[in-house]
Order: sequence, then structure tokens, then C-alpha cells
Amino acid sequence: MQSILMALILTCAVAPAGDAKKRATYQIIGKIGQSDGTPFRGVTPLVFLHGAITPFNAQAQVGPDGKFKFKNIPAGTYNLIAAVPQLGEMRKTIEVGPSFADSSGKITTTIVFERALLLEKRETVSAVELSVSEAAKEEYLRALDCVKRQDIKGAIARLKKAAEISPQFAIAWNHLGTIAYQTREYGQAEEYFREALRQNPEAYAPLVNLGGALLSLNKFQESLAVNLEAVKARPGDPLAQAQLGKSYFFLGRLDDAEMPLKRAKALDPSHFSHPQLMLIKIYLRKSQLPAAIAEMEEFLRLHPDSEFAPQIRRVLETARSESSAKP
Repeated sequence: MQSILMALILTCAVAPAGDAKKRATYQIIGKIGQSDGTPFRGVTPLVFLHGAITPFNAQAQVGPDGKFKFKNIPAGTYNLIAAVPQLGEMRKTIEVGPSFADSSGKITTTIVFERALLLEKRETVSAVELSVSEAAKEEYLRALDCVKRQDIKGAIARLKKAAEISPQFAIAWNHLGTIAYQTREYGQAEEYFREALRQNPEAYAPLVNLGGALLSLNKFQESLAVNLEAVKARPGDPLAQAQLGKSYFFLGRLDDAEMPLKRAKALDPSHFSHPQLMLIKIYLRKSQLPAAIAEMEEFLRLHPDSEFAPQIRRVLETARSESSAKP
């Protein structure tokens, strides 16, 4: 059991850089509708695609039939965000790669908009947000366009300009933090997220993002406090739940870690935080080999193109052999 655990730790000690799968591009063909199968009437949903691991930004128009399309998407992991005016947002993780595409490179997905599962309801715009100048907003939109064109340096410059024009622009600070985090500048990311929260203490995105940055900086006790706050604010966010589980895990509180990681899986089984990997470690440390094997199998089923997949397959083979050898 210990040898399996050590193999897994060596396999997953470092997060993938996220730039190994840029050779092919794909199309995402999707549809958004209500739980009864009908499209929305009187409102036009918006669909956004954001890189979960590397900087990426795109927006697609939604037709009257609820259909949308993204073209020329590099392989990787993405957050697909559907926003319906006057209702709120729903998010799901999208894996883009050869295992999920048909012979023509198309990946299909469906978003069922259920009010009970809304991650974020539309809220009143704060006075701080209203005070952001039009010039700052224009710089922010230009930054998004830079990200879409993969001009990351240009995006950073635009975002810094937006924050310089309107220092209270928490969204710009948060986006700077996101880019810093995705480019593995975790200390810089922490500073940006803290500044976003200083400008708008009620903002959720920089709060949960700060929890992730603190985890990456091995500031586990600080991360626990922040992630507890994020889960309290948005218990339906799988990222907050997964990060809370990781905080508990790295503090040695395995029993406390298990439940939020399971909640993260229930909310979004394919979530880019990969809660299965942490659950595998928990079950191995508890000598619960069948449960660990089940998590490995689920991970490989959901993430067959992951950078971790080849190593997980080898660890799984070892675990199965050890399991079958037991009386």
C-alpha cells in the first residue's frame, strides 16, 4: 500500500503546465435549454469559455434554438459558463481532446439550466462597480480580446491600465491574479487577489481564487480559513469545495477532507480541480484500496487525455495487482 501511495505522490506532485496539448484544435457544439427541454423566451443567453489551466477567453452567440458553437479550440480543460439574463449563471468543466471528439474534431455538450442548481444568481451592481470609469471598462474589454488572441503580455498591460485608471476595479485585479496563477506566478497572484478583495470585500471570485493561490504557496492554514469562507458564501461551487478538501488534507485532517471533495465531485464530476486525485491519496492512507481503485477508474474515465492519465494507469495496475493478491 505504501509503495502505491508513493508512486501516486510522485505522479501528481506537480500540476501540469498546461501547454503540452496545442497541436490540434477542436469545435465545441453545444445547446443550452431549460429543464423541460425548451429554449429560453424573451432573453438571450450568453456562453463563455475560459481556460481552467491556461489563459483563454472566448464568447459564443446563442441562437433562438439554444445552440452555440466555439471554433478552433486547443486541447485542454475549460470552464463553460452559461449566463441567462435575470436568472444567473451555470458552469461546467469541459474536456477538449481526442477522446471526446468525433472523427471531424467536434465535441458536443448540453447545459440544462435548472434554477435549483444556479451557482450565481444575478445580483445588484454595487456602488463600487458603478464608479468604475468607462475608460477602465474599455481597457478591460481590450484585455479580454488580447487573451482571446493569446496575447497574454498585452492582456496584462491592458488590465494594469484599467486598474490604474480605476483602482476600485476589482474585476481587473482578479483577472490579473487569474493570469498570474495560470502562469504559475503564485505569489503575484496572491497579491492581486488580495487587492481585489481590498477594493471589493464582497466579491466572490477573488476570494475563492485566493484560496487556490494560498494552497499553491503551501500556506495551508491560511488557505483553510479562506476556503471555509468561500464554501460558506457559495456551497454550490465545486472549486470552493475541492479547495477546502485539499486544505484539510494538507493539514493532515483526512476525515474532514473527504466530504468536501465528495461534494465537489457531486457538483461537477469532471471538475478541473481533479478531486479524485486527492481522494485516492486519502483512501490509500486509510488502507481503503477498493475505494482508491474506484477513484482511479473514475478519473481515467473522465480525464483519459489528462497529462496524469498515463501515470495513473500504471498506479492503477499496481493497485489492482496488490488487491487481487490479498486473501
